[in-house]
Formats: sequence, C-alpha cells, structure tokens
Amino acid sequence: MIVVDAANVVGARADGWWRDRAGAARRLLAELAAAALPEEVVVVLEGAARAALDGTEYAGVRLVAAPGSGDDTIVEVAAAGTDVTVVTADRELRRRVEAVGARTAGPRALLDRLG
Repeated sequence: MIVVDAANVVGARADGWWRDRAGAARRLLAELAAAALPEEVVVVLEGAARAALDGTEYAGVRLVAAPGSGDDTIVEVAAAGTDVTVVTADRELRRRVEAVGARTAGPRALLDRLG
C-alpha cells in the first residue's frame, strides 16, 4: 500500500501547483488514477485540499479526509495496513510512521513514477 501525504507531494512540485491546494489535489488524484499503480493507493487530504473530495471518483485511489491533523491520520492509516510506504517530505512524519512499521519515500520518487 502507498499512503500519500498529499500536502507534501503537491508542495514538492516545482510548477506552483501548491498555490491552489484543492486544484493541486485534484490534479494529483487524476495522475494517480491514470497511472494505475499496482499497489493500493491511499491519499490523505487535509485543510484546503479536502475540497477535492467533491464526489469525483478516481479509479484505484482511496481518499481519506483528515478531520484535523493530516499527520495523525496518515499515522493511523499506516498503522492499520501491512506493507505500507508513506510518501512524504515531512521528517517528523517519517519518524512517526517508521515507528509503526511503515517505510517512507520522498515525493520525488512518486512524482517520477507518475511521469
């Protein structure tokens, strides 16, 4: 399973997507759906990016709205899964998910897979 910290992934893009969090999240979700990755993909949306939860379906992508801290939600999702990789640039979040047995990867690794 890949758990995507959407806020960090869209913020890692050089093209300024992060200025519109909801729009950036929608574009990321569309890219993930089009990529049809072999792993289960879970995307955690927090803050303004939650507006991407507008009823649109993204094939192969499970969306999770963080009620508060996206980091807390990501740790919960990672702890509940098996064979989990969390994609984030947040060093503190990496430490927390590694403590529950998940692996971590930086946003560039995912963005490179998406092309």
